[in-house]
Amino acid sequence: MPIPRDIVLTTPRLTLRPTSPEDARRFFEIQSNWNVTRMLRLAPWPPDPEVMAAWVASHAEEWAAGSAFRFAVLADGAVIGCADADDFDGEKGEIGYWFDEAAWGRGYAAEAGAAVVDFVFSRTDVRRLEAGRLAENPASGRVLEKLGFRRTYDGVRWSRSRGAQVEYCFYRLDRPYSRAG
Repeated sequence: MPIPRDIVLTTPRLTLRPTSPEDARRFFEIQSNWNVTRMLRLAPWPPDPEVMAAWVASHAEEWAAGSAFRFAVLADGAVIGCADADDFDGEKGEIGYWFDEAAWGRGYAAEAGAAVVDFVFSRTDVRRLEAGRLAENPASGRVLEKLGFRRTYDGVRWSRSRGAQVEYCFYRLDRPYSRAG
Protein backbone atom coordinates (compact mmCIF):
# COMPACT_ATOMS: atom_id res chain seq x y z
CA MET A 1 0.00 0.00 0.00
CA PRO A 2 1.45 3.40 -0.97
CA ILE A 3 2.40 5.75 1.84
CA PRO A 4 0.53 9.06 1.59
CA ARG A 5 2.79 12.03 0.89
CA ASP A 6 0.87 14.32 3.23
CA ILE A 7 2.39 12.67 6.30
CA VAL A 8 4.16 14.91 8.82
CA LEU A 9 6.48 13.57 11.51
CA THR A 10 6.84 15.53 14.72
CA THR A 11 9.36 15.31 17.53
CA PRO A 12 9.62 17.46 20.64
CA ARG A 13 11.57 20.15 18.73
CA LEU A 14 11.27 19.32 15.04
CA THR A 15 8.80 18.91 12.22
CA LEU A 16 9.69 16.60 9.34
CA ARG A 17 7.53 16.98 6.25
CA PRO A 18 7.98 15.59 2.76
CA THR A 19 10.20 17.87 0.72
CA SER A 20 8.64 20.28 -1.75
CA PRO A 21 10.11 22.15 -4.73
CA GLU A 22 10.30 25.29 -2.59
CA ASP A 23 12.94 23.55 -0.41
CA ALA A 24 15.49 23.47 -3.25
CA ARG A 25 16.67 27.04 -2.63
CA ARG A 26 17.24 26.44 1.09
CA PHE A 27 18.92 23.07 0.48
CA PHE A 28 21.22 24.81 -2.02
CA GLU A 29 22.08 27.43 0.63
CA ILE A 30 22.90 24.75 3.20
CA GLN A 31 25.04 22.72 0.80
CA SER A 32 26.86 25.87 -0.35
CA ASN A 33 28.78 25.55 2.91
CA TRP A 34 31.83 23.34 2.29
CA ASN A 35 31.80 22.22 5.93
CA VAL A 36 28.40 20.59 5.25
CA THR A 37 28.97 19.22 1.76
CA ARG A 38 32.43 17.79 2.40
CA MET A 39 30.78 15.27 4.73
CA LEU A 40 28.21 14.22 2.09
CA ARG A 41 29.30 11.40 -0.15
CA LEU A 42 26.85 11.96 -3.02
CA ALA A 43 26.46 15.74 -3.11
CA PRO A 44 28.24 17.65 -5.88
CA TRP A 45 30.70 20.43 -5.09
CA PRO A 46 30.16 23.17 -5.76
CA PRO A 47 26.39 22.75 -5.59
CA ASP A 48 24.36 23.78 -8.61
CA PRO A 49 20.92 25.34 -8.03
CA GLU A 50 19.49 23.63 -11.13
CA VAL A 51 20.80 20.22 -10.09
CA MET A 52 19.39 20.77 -6.59
CA ALA A 53 16.00 21.79 -8.00
CA ALA A 54 15.92 18.68 -10.22
CA TRP A 55 16.86 16.45 -7.28
CA VAL A 56 14.11 17.90 -5.09
CA ALA A 57 11.62 17.69 -7.97
CA SER A 58 12.30 13.93 -8.20
CA HIS A 59 11.26 13.32 -4.59
CA ALA A 60 7.51 13.07 -5.19
CA GLU A 61 8.03 10.39 -7.85
CA GLU A 62 10.45 8.48 -5.60
CA TRP A 63 7.93 8.66 -2.75
CA ALA A 64 5.11 7.37 -4.96
CA ALA A 65 7.33 4.47 -6.10
CA GLY A 66 8.32 3.67 -2.50
CA SER A 67 12.01 3.99 -3.40
CA ALA A 68 12.81 7.01 -1.21
CA PHE A 69 11.17 9.06 1.52
CA ARG A 70 12.83 12.46 1.90
CA PHE A 71 11.89 14.94 4.60
CA ALA A 72 12.68 18.60 5.07
CA VAL A 73 13.57 19.09 8.73
CA LEU A 74 12.20 22.24 10.34
CA ALA A 75 12.97 23.85 13.69
CA ASP A 76 10.85 26.82 14.71
CA GLY A 77 9.29 26.79 11.24
CA ALA A 78 12.61 27.15 9.35
CA VAL A 79 14.22 24.44 7.21
CA ILE A 80 17.47 23.39 8.87
CA GLY A 81 18.24 20.21 6.92
CA CYS A 82 17.11 16.98 5.35
CA ALA A 83 16.61 13.45 6.66
CA ASP A 84 15.70 10.58 4.41
CA ALA A 85 15.44 6.90 3.75
CA ASP A 86 16.24 5.50 0.31
CA ASP A 87 17.88 2.65 -1.61
CA PHE A 88 15.04 0.27 -0.73
CA ASP A 89 15.38 -3.18 -2.24
CA GLY A 90 12.62 -5.05 -0.38
CA GLU A 91 15.01 -6.38 2.24
CA LYS A 92 16.74 -3.18 3.37
CA GLY A 93 16.89 0.57 3.07
CA GLU A 94 19.39 3.27 3.95
CA ILE A 95 18.98 6.40 6.03
CA GLY A 96 20.86 9.66 5.85
CA TYR A 97 20.70 13.22 7.15
CA TRP A 98 22.44 16.55 6.79
CA PHE A 99 21.95 19.88 8.50
CA ASP A 100 22.89 23.53 8.28
CA GLU A 101 26.14 24.06 10.18
CA ALA A 102 24.32 26.46 12.54
CA ALA A 103 22.18 23.49 13.66
CA TRP A 104 25.10 21.19 14.50
CA GLY A 105 25.66 20.03 18.07
CA ARG A 106 22.05 20.45 19.20
CA GLY A 107 20.87 16.85 18.91
CA TYR A 108 18.74 17.53 15.83
CA ALA A 109 20.32 14.73 13.78
CA ALA A 110 19.48 12.12 16.42
CA GLU A 111 15.96 13.50 16.86
CA ALA A 112 15.24 13.58 13.12
CA GLY A 113 17.00 10.24 12.58
CA ALA A 114 14.84 8.58 15.23
CA ALA A 115 11.71 9.88 13.51
CA VAL A 116 12.87 8.51 10.15
CA VAL A 117 13.81 5.12 11.63
CA ASP A 118 10.42 4.89 13.33
CA PHE A 119 8.70 5.91 10.08
CA VAL A 120 10.53 3.26 8.03
CA PHE A 121 9.97 0.40 10.46
CA SER A 122 6.31 1.30 11.03
CA ARG A 123 5.42 1.97 7.36
CA THR A 124 7.56 -0.46 5.33
CA ASP A 125 8.46 -4.13 5.46
CA VAL A 126 12.23 -3.76 5.33
CA ARG A 127 14.14 -6.01 7.70
CA ARG A 128 17.10 -3.71 8.21
CA LEU A 129 18.40 -0.22 7.73
CA GLU A 130 21.92 0.67 6.76
CA ALA A 131 23.83 3.93 7.05
CA GLY A 132 27.34 5.20 6.65
CA ARG A 133 29.60 8.10 7.42
CA LEU A 134 32.97 9.43 6.49
CA ALA A 135 35.60 8.17 8.92
CA GLU A 136 36.49 11.77 9.72
CA ASN A 137 32.94 12.47 10.92
CA PRO A 138 32.73 10.68 14.29
CA ALA A 139 29.81 12.90 15.38
CA SER A 140 27.63 11.19 12.77
CA GLY A 141 28.75 7.82 14.12
CA ARG A 142 27.62 8.84 17.61
CA VAL A 143 24.23 9.78 16.17
CA LEU A 144 23.89 6.38 14.48
CA GLU A 145 24.91 4.54 17.65
CA LYS A 146 22.38 6.55 19.64
CA LEU A 147 19.75 5.38 17.15
CA GLY A 148 20.74 1.76 17.80
CA PHE A 149 22.88 1.17 14.70
CA ARG A 150 25.99 -0.94 15.10
CA ARG A 151 29.17 -0.43 13.15
CA THR A 152 29.64 -3.40 10.84
CA TYR A 153 32.83 -2.67 8.91
CA ASP A 154 35.11 0.02 7.52
CA GLY A 155 36.06 0.52 3.91
CA VAL A 156 36.24 3.14 1.20
CA ARG A 157 33.55 4.82 -0.90
CA TRP A 158 33.63 7.36 -3.68
CA SER A 159 32.89 10.92 -2.56
CA ARG A 160 31.35 13.03 -5.28
CA SER A 161 31.93 16.23 -3.31
CA ARG A 162 35.64 15.50 -2.92
CA GLY A 163 36.17 13.72 -6.23
CA ALA A 164 38.09 10.96 -4.48
CA GLN A 165 37.83 7.76 -2.48
CA VAL A 166 37.29 8.38 1.24
CA GLU A 167 37.58 6.22 4.33
CA TYR A 168 34.04 5.18 5.22
CA CYS A 169 32.33 3.46 8.17
CA PHE A 170 29.28 1.26 7.59
CA TYR A 171 26.41 0.70 10.06
CA ARG A 172 23.37 -1.55 10.32
CA LEU A 173 20.14 -1.65 12.32
CA ASP A 174 17.98 -4.78 12.23
CA ARG A 175 14.26 -5.02 12.90
CA PRO A 176 13.13 -5.14 15.65
CA TYR A 177 15.28 -2.41 16.99
CA SER A 178 15.80 -0.46 20.15
CA ARG A 179 17.58 2.83 20.56
CA ALA A 180 20.30 3.08 23.16
CA GLY A 181 19.98 5.95 25.65
